Amino acid sequence: MRPRTWVLVLAGVFAVLQLANVTGRDTPDSKNYVSYALTLAGTGKREAAAETVDWVCAGKASAAERAQRVDVVRFHAPSPAGRVFAQCRAGELRRVERRLRAGGAQTDGHVVPFVAPRLRRIFEVRPGYPVFLVPFVTVFGVTWGVWLASVLVAGAGGVLVFLVLRTVSVPVPLALTGQALYYVLPVGTTAMRPMAEGLMLALTLTALWGCALVLTGRAGTEAARAEAARAEAARAPTARLGRPRLGTARVGTARVGTALVAGALVALFAVKHSQALFLGACLAGAAALVALWRRRRDGRSPGRGVAVIAAVGCGAVAGTLLLARLLRYPSEAESVQDLLTGHYAHPDRAHPWREFLHLEFDFWVEWLRRQLSAPLFPAALAAGACGARRRPAFGVFLLAAAATGILTQAGHPDITIFGDRLIVLAWLLPVVGVPLLLEPLVHRPVPVPPQGAPRAVGITR
Repeated sequence: MRPRTWVLVLAGVFAVLQLANVTGRDTPDSKNYVSYALTLAGTGKREAAAETVDWVCAGKASAAERAQRVDVVRFHAPSPAGRVFAQCRAGELRRVERRLRAGGAQTDGHVVPFVAPRLRRIFEVRPGYPVFLVPFVTVFGVTWGVWLASVLVAGAGGVLVFLVLRTVSVPVPLALTGQALYYVLPVGTTAMRPMAEGLMLALTLTALWGCALVLTGRAGTEAARAEAARAEAARAPTARLGRPRLGTARVGTARVGTALVAGALVALFAVKHSQALFLGACLAGAAALVALWRRRRDGRSPGRGVAVIAAVGCGAVAGTLLLARLLRYPSEAESVQDLLTGHYAHPDRAHPWREFLHLEFDFWVEWLRRQLSAPLFPAALAAGACGARRRPAFGVFLLAAAATGILTQAGHPDITIFGDRLIVLAWLLPVVGVPLLLEPLVHRPVPVPPQGAPRAVGITR
């Protein structure tokens, strides 16, 4: 089969497997995003609240029923699904109705008032994911619409991993390995959750693909082409594994790559503007490091492509900060208060930044302790970093994209958040880096006899 067929097969298998859990993937944040999408589609607040609550409670009821079926004591008892659904629905709608009757700030904006106004404001400034959901929930309803949207965005993330690896000349089998890793590692699980992280992962990979195109495109600089040529020459002859040749039409241009980077950063501002800020800063820093490395190594100009990425990254940082102020988005201080007060359940802290730094230190100590007790994540990061060294310039940008996960977690050091979803972007390092690390296993050297040497078969005196 052609490579594109294998890509579609992998994505299709992943989608079919997700039928195991059509509901029950929601988190407390999911209610805000889904109700936002419903109101954008023209649904009234009370109707949007009822549809969202029915979807959430159906998931809770299904989970309760499955848990009882395998309970060693109560597995023969009647199903609790009906009772759980009724209690969940009554409690959620009671709280929403109380806030709707209060009016004023409780009913401003598009998000149904499941939470207090200050917390709801944080979701109001993230319209990207709700806008993405609108056509799905309009056509298929909440349950299947949210599931289908999650499958598509998670599947697209795996396809983007394949495209990134192919752009940097990784053979098809290893590019497919990267796609599979995206689906089976925590990135795939997180991308399937009805929250903004799935779109964030896909857009971050789009920007990374754009960087790869800039570094390897026909419009790239002499330094980039020389680096790619050296990497190609270092590989031994192999069987046909779908490896693209330098300069073929399949290699994208630097102009397309720049457009992908810029477009991804603009879209990220709508999805979660802090990620646009972090990714822009990290890409600009990576471009500066690549430029410095090339100048010291070759004594030449780093190339226009790298300079353009740096400019786009700096523009994203400046634009994000400026627009966030003009649009009066919640500030960094407001985010810290949200963290330290348990989503405003307690009074604001008088010295939030001092307490934040204290919590930050304690968080990373505890996080490191937990990672050392089950070191899959640190080992995966180390393997990905080793693989990134095989493409030095691209590897710097890969590290930069993964670093946004560390920054996101550092901005919200809450150890109680389930599934490590804030740091999930760091998993992009092993997803893309491990196939690079495995490349020598595919490109095994083939012994070639010296020219003029006698052959092993048919030698005569």
